[in-house]
Amino acid sequence: MTDATQRAAEILKEHRQSIDRLDAILVFTLAERFKHTQAVGRLKAVHDLPPSDPMREARQIERLERLAEEADLDPEFARKFLNFIISEVIRHHERLQK
Repeated sequence: MTDATQRAAEILKEHRQSIDRLDAILVFTLAERFKHTQAVGRLKAVHDLPPSDPMREARQIERLERLAEEADLDPEFARKFLNFIISEVIRHHERLQK
């Protein structure tokens, strides 16, 4: 193995370690977010509020798209990601209202 190839392997390993740490942060952050959305869902169920709030969801999507642009992340990806999360949250809220 050449010195350049060995150095490339070391850099690759460092990037992968960073990716693994970031994946863990994402999972724990999503878990924390869902704890709060579950609490919101229970509150909505108790007070017979609708499981979704389209106006808030639209504001959140716009907000996330702006944040994505600031972070140099594809806003379309951010929108799709948040839409997926929102659909999961609504599904949980609907389940709580049964």
